[in-house]
Amino acid sequence: MFIEQHDLGMLFGAETGFRLERDPDTVRAPDISFIGKQNLPAEMPNEAYWPGAPDLAVEVLSPSDRSGEVDDKITAWLTAGAQAVWIVDPKLQTVTIHEIGKKAQIRSAGEILQGDPVVPGFACPVDELFR
Repeated sequence: MFIEQHDLGMLFGAETGFRLERDPDTVRAPDISFIGKQNLPAEMPNEAYWPGAPDLAVEVLSPSDRSGEVDDKITAWLTAGAQAVWIVDPKLQTVTIHEIGKKAQIRSAGEILQGDPVVPGFACPVDELFR
């Protein structure tokens, strides 16, 4: 709702695949993704997969996720051009924020998850994500 109310861009669910590389094709589909208005093309792509990375990729951990696989996803998203990757851990009730050139930051209960600069103005108590 926040993105729509502030006309910031487009939010996508897990059904959207992003082609991060070609030959061989590497396609990933985050649980949630965001592309800022300034990065949206004039016309929507006709391809089966969105070309390139979203500005923000959000991955929600499941019990079967292995740390090495998650690290590979983070690296793939950031290398392909994502500005940020958020890893949501329902078990620990944390969100880990990854950005190129910055140390990972962890937000937990009692703290605020802020979207700046990728999702300008967005802020949400971490507790609300796990209700």
